[in-house]
Formats: sequence, structure tokens, C-alpha cells
Amino acid sequence: MTTTTNEQRWVAVRAGLVRGWLETKQSFREPGDVLWYFLMPAIFAVVLLFMRGNTVPGMNFELGAMVLPSIVGMSIGFGGMTGPAGTIATDREDGTLLRAKATPNGMIGYMFGKIVLFGATTLMSLALLVIPGFTVAGDLRFDARTWVLLAVIFVVGMLATVPIGIALGSLFKTAQQTGLLMLGSMVLLTVSGIFYPITALPVWLQWLGQAFPYYWLGLGARSALLPAEMAAAEIGGSWRTLEMFGVLGVWIVLGLILAPIVLRRMTRRASGAAVAAARDRVMAQGW
Repeated sequence: MTTTTNEQRWVAVRAGLVRGWLETKQSFREPGDVLWYFLMPAIFAVVLLFMRGNTVPGMNFELGAMVLPSIVGMSIGFGGMTGPAGTIATDREDGTLLRAKATPNGMIGYMFGKIVLFGATTLMSLALLVIPGFTVAGDLRFDARTWVLLAVIFVVGMLATVPIGIALGSLFKTAQQTGLLMLGSMVLLTVSGIFYPITALPVWLQWLGQAFPYYWLGLGARSALLPAEMAAAEIGGSWRTLEMFGVLGVWIVLGLILAPIVLRRMTRRASGAAVAAARDRVMAQGW
């Protein structure tokens, strides 16, 4: 019985991966989606270009080179956390979740499909950061260790944030309400050492920032791209690589457990009539 159940779960995972790839290709054909993928990298490009020629106070190190790795970490966390949350309400209203509910382990497949979708779209946005990144590349590390570590951090970051984003998005009743999650993410970013060193914050805010993935993803990206001596600006004067993977691993386990449970509970209240009513409500609003 256990073997059969495990086989069904693996079938659901494979189906989710295929579905995620199909959704990714569809997303890349949507002009609005593609514009959004280009928008944030374009904003960061302008910021980095304005930083050219400026150095970190008290150091002969490019300010843009100091900021870019944090932007990479932030983009991984932000894309994985807020992206899925915005799609949950829509998928509930158009019946996607109801159909997933009707298939064995459908919520597991749904979750892995979203990991593929938002992993691919976040990767596209990160790739677009390469262009402005070359303007400050002189002070950054680009060796084999850098690319391997960045690849691992990206995969771990997606697994740590997408399921949590799905679980949090399930708590909102409409797509408009998910803007609260984006607002909350912006608040967390301010205490996560993304825009300025976390060591400059009060100790209690440092602990708050370290409780969430944003800090650790930013730290991991900095450890991959910055010279070893820049670790002196971090907590404990170290990149704390083991701690980084440990905390992100906890978030992965938490998300993979919680997301299917929350989705199943949410869809228990769903029905064909509820989906039709939600669709009529959206159409009445002119969407």
C-alpha cells in the first residue's frame, strides 16, 4: 500500500513538472507577463548604472558590485514568494484548483508545477541582470565556485519560497488581497540586509531578518559573488554557508508539508457553483 502511494506521488510530481513547463511556455507568450519580467531588471539596471564610479564608504570597492549580489538574492526570494501567491486566487476562480483536487495527489502536482513555472520566470529575470552586472563586474568573483554556488542557491531558494508563497496565497480570498503579501515582503526586505548591511540594525531586527529566507538568499549570493574579505561586513564576519543551507532547508521542509495541506483545506470549500459565482463576480468588475 505504501509503495503504491509513493508511486502515485511520484506520478503527480512528474505531471506537475510537465504542467509547469507548459505554463512557462504559455507565460512567455503573454506580453503582459514578459513586460513584468523585463521591468524589474530594467529598474535595477538604471540603479546600477547610476552607481558606476562610486565606491563603498571607507573602501576601494565598487558600490554597485556590493549591491548586485543582494539584488540577485532578493530576486530569487521575491519571485518565489510573491509570484505564486498572486496566482492562487486566480486558479481558484477559474476552476484550476478544483480540477487538481479531483486527481490523485493533485495538490502535490500543482505545487511542483508552480515551482517549475516561477523558477523559470525568475531565472529569466536573473539572466537579464547579467547585462547591468557586467558594468560592475570588475570587483566581483566569476569563477567555477561562483556559478556552482549560485546554481545551488537558486534551486534551494525556489524550493524554500514557492511552496510557502502558495500556502500564504491560499489564505487570501481574492487576487487583489495578495498585494498584502507583497507589502509584507517589502517590509521584510528592509530588515534582511538587502539594501544595507544587516549589522547596522538593532540586534532584535537582525534576529527578525534572519528568521526569513530573504536574508539567507542575499547572504548566499554575496558569498558567491563577493571577495572573501567582504565577509567581514556580515554577522560574525563569516558567510555562514552551513547555517544558510540549514535555515533554507527548514523552510523547504515547512513549505513542502504545509502547501498541500493548506491547498486541500481551501479546495474543500470549493465547488462548481462557487467557481461560477467567482467568475461572474470577476466579470462584473470588468476584469
